Amino acid sequence: MTAEQRTPVRPRWERVSGRILDVVGSLVVLVLLAPVLLVIALWVRLDSPGPVLFRQRRVGLHRRPFTVYKFRTMRVGGEDDALHRLIEAELCGEDTCCDGSTKLVDPRITRPGRLLRRTSLDELPQLLNVLRGEMSLVGPRPCLPWEAELFPPQFADRFTVRPGLTGLWQVNGRSTVGTLDMLRMDVTYVRTRRLRLDLWILLVTIPSLLRGGGAR
Repeated sequence: MTAEQRTPVRPRWERVSGRILDVVGSLVVLVLLAPVLLVIALWVRLDSPGPVLFRQRRVGLHRRPFTVYKFRTMRVGGEDDALHRLIEAELCGEDTCCDGSTKLVDPRITRPGRLLRRTSLDELPQLLNVLRGEMSLVGPRPCLPWEAELFPPQFADRFTVRPGLTGLWQVNGRSTVGTLDMLRMDVTYVRTRRLRLDLWILLVTIPSLLRGGGAR
């Protein structure tokens, strides 16, 4: 039996309602936060050389690649070798937690980048991905192609739904949660997701972000 067959299918009305929620919610946030987005864009542009938006290939629904948008939080150049080693170690069951966090300390992070990552404001441009239908407001974290290749087969169900701007991982500790636990949360979400669960996750996302935690 394939991962797609194991995954419960949402009722049609929930699928339609979910897409309406994605589109309306994204448009409302973009309009309301337009001044904030402009200030962030100017800060990023003036702080260090490079584009305002960071574009990166990620893996989406049914493992189809797409380009994700974020505010740039790092100086231009460099590789993700440290993150690659961290993910591999966590998937092997190693304890990578340091001072209660699994976040990487990267010297390439800019001054605005530190704040944007801690508050997850760097991810607001992903609302454009939601409008394009590549992401949803709620779902598994959009992973990198090399991450998808490392994930064990038992977590394949995470690719049967669109990745999300927020999800169970974000509201359950984020930087304190390792990769394997994140994958377990992804699969739990996929197999139990309902519109009311999405609404609950959206509701608790804001206080979760205010507590900090940020991205790795």
